[in-house]
Amino acid sequence: MYIEIDFQSDEALYLQLRNQIILGIANSLLHEGDALPPVRQMAGEIGINMHTVNKAYALLRQEGIVSIDRRRGTVICVDVDGARALEEARSGMEKVLAKASCHGLDREQMHQLVDEICDGWGM
Repeated sequence: MYIEIDFQSDEALYLQLRNQIILGIANSLLHEGDALPPVRQMAGEIGINMHTVNKAYALLRQEGIVSIDRRRGTVICVDVDGARALEEARSGMEKVLAKASCHGLDREQMHQLVDEICDGWGM
């Protein structure tokens, strides 16, 4: 899997890594049961601190996207709790839509954007 980290971004590195993994799942580059690289290996491959990778993996575990097992490592294990996922999506979308509204985007533009993203994922 190719991880792209922007060291000039204001977004924290662990959030960038988390988001890249989530996008990898959404784009079918990562699948249920796939193992992520061990923390040390991931840190070395993308040039960040091991603690940063640990923080990203821990956040993904909290969000029900991976499981962490001493024998198997960090494994994609998408949460099947649809109600929880829907509420998290609602909360995140409210923030994104509010910001878009502040910048003058209208309902039609937002619908078009959501459709384009979903089409890109084959949804």
